[in-house]
Amino acid sequence: MSPPGRPKGESRRAQPEGASVSLDLQRDAFGRLLLTDADGLVHEGVVPVRAFPIGAPEEGLSLLSAQGRELAWIERLDALPPAQRMLLDEALAEREFVPEILRLRAVSSFSTPSTWSVDTDRGATRFVLKGEEDIRRIGRGTLLIADRHGLQFRVRDFAALDRHSKRLLERFL
Repeated sequence: MSPPGRPKGESRRAQPEGASVSLDLQRDAFGRLLLTDADGLVHEGVVPVRAFPIGAPEEGLSLLSAQGRELAWIERLDALPPAQRMLLDEALAEREFVPEILRLRAVSSFSTPSTWSVDTDRGATRFVLKGEEDIRRIGRGTLLIADRHGLQFRVRDFAALDRHSKRLLERFL
């Protein structure tokens, strides 16, 4: 039941705008995130989800229950105390796996599907690009590339890539 003055289903704000956040977050023995709310209710298996993971990764974070209901909203991650921020950063790193492409070594064909050999911030890998529509521009110079399995790769700054990588990538843009 919602407290008086708040419509049913509306989530709680974790802090007033501009204020420091105070959350009771911890991990259980299995490594799952636990949130104790203002009423003292403990929520197990809490999942942090960024509202804008690429465009504004430090702003807007929702803490969801294991059933997918929003338990709390955090306006800015930098308002969190260091211990809470570290817990959320660890949980987000587990959830958000988006390797960054640093260099394109080769592509098997300039028509799709094609196999790409790339160097990422996680090491060298190969993936299959199904079609040009799987390359999306996100903001200025940032690209998201989805492989045939749905794994996302990011090019943070197209202009910063080496000449060979730019030439290969330009054939698909």
